[in-house]
Amino acid sequence: MVSPIRIGNIRNPNEKMRLVVTVFVGIVLGFFLGVSFPTLYLTKMNLPSSLFPSIDLSYIEDKYSGFSTQALLNAWSSLKGNTDNSARYVSNEEAKIWVPTNPRGAESLPPGIIASESDFYLRRLWGLPSEDLIIKPKYLVTFTVGYAQKNNVDAAVKKFSKNFTILLFHYDGRTSEWDEFEWSKRAIHVSIQKQTKWWYAKRFLHPDIVAPYDYIFVWDEDLGVEHFNAEEYIKLVRKYGLEISQPGLEPNNGLTWQMTKRRGDSEVHMLTEEKPGWCNDPHLPPCAAFVEIMAPVFSRDAWRCVWHMIQNDLVHGWGLDFALRQCVEPAHKKIGVVDAQWIVHQGVPSLGNQGQAERGRAPWEGVRERCRREWTMFQARMTRAEKAYFEAMGVDPPNSTAH
Repeated sequence: MVSPIRIGNIRNPNEKMRLVVTVFVGIVLGFFLGVSFPTLYLTKMNLPSSLFPSIDLSYIEDKYSGFSTQALLNAWSSLKGNTDNSARYVSNEEAKIWVPTNPRGAESLPPGIIASESDFYLRRLWGLPSEDLIIKPKYLVTFTVGYAQKNNVDAAVKKFSKNFTILLFHYDGRTSEWDEFEWSKRAIHVSIQKQTKWWYAKRFLHPDIVAPYDYIFVWDEDLGVEHFNAEEYIKLVRKYGLEISQPGLEPNNGLTWQMTKRRGDSEVHMLTEEKPGWCNDPHLPPCAAFVEIMAPVFSRDAWRCVWHMIQNDLVHGWGLDFALRQCVEPAHKKIGVVDAQWIVHQGVPSLGNQGQAERGRAPWEGVRERCRREWTMFQARMTRAEKAYFEAMGVDPPNSTAH
């Protein structure tokens, strides 16, 4: 029987040397294979770092000049790091961000970086952003103005405290002249010629832009405010829970609607009686759930709805007043007129004069004709939209919002 060969029995020196070289080469190859593919084996084995002794990398670099010390350090760090952590391989698809609940178009952003709302706060060009604002106004008031009404607008603006951001929409293109008023330097000025406040509102008062403001005033330029205080007005709006409101109008100036006429015996009213046949339902406009479009005030939530109802091409806003009830519930309790803080509608046809004379007619006549036409168009659109909705739902439509 042949005995097994053992190293101790090898007598040939050449065989001994060959065995030593083979073992050494195997160790070296094993080391570099391990360094080259640490994640393939060691992350799964999760071996403790104590099993790996310190290695003199400078010695290895001297022996194997093809490898730099930094490369070896990087490889060794990767090796040790992978032994200490059970890292999971992440594919390219998994590394992509997609959040369906983000705002439309921002699904690929991490939610923590999204700024979906803005404001009209003026900021500095220097210093820390957190120190820019001494005060954050809680309310917004907008006036659509021409320079000819500067004194009236100046008197109106002074009725609003520093709790209000002031925003002027200039329909005559004149903006720098307003700097004669100190408050103008902290106001926001937007200038596009021959446009109406509802054109401006649709384009510059997006709900996500005015979101920081509790209430938004969308006012004309020709309002007398001698008996009006904005802070007191806000207190009454909050007290009575009004989402859409307006100040009462001085009753001696040819008012069209009884609902908006100021009453001397109440702080706020939400119902009225109109001419016979004007109100089919006492809880519907113009006997309730109704304010005019000259000086409306909206809560943040109500404005979000109203803004979506404003039509891009119907710039005068006629017909909106009858449809505002669509945006609050119950409308006859959430829409009202504040009698204790009242204004005078002076009826200055300044915007009408921005029209164009045609066929021998004055500029304001063409503007007024367009207003009436837009009212009819808005009513028709609302009626069609409601009808289409209820037909799709398979139910009979109630009374139309448009009338």
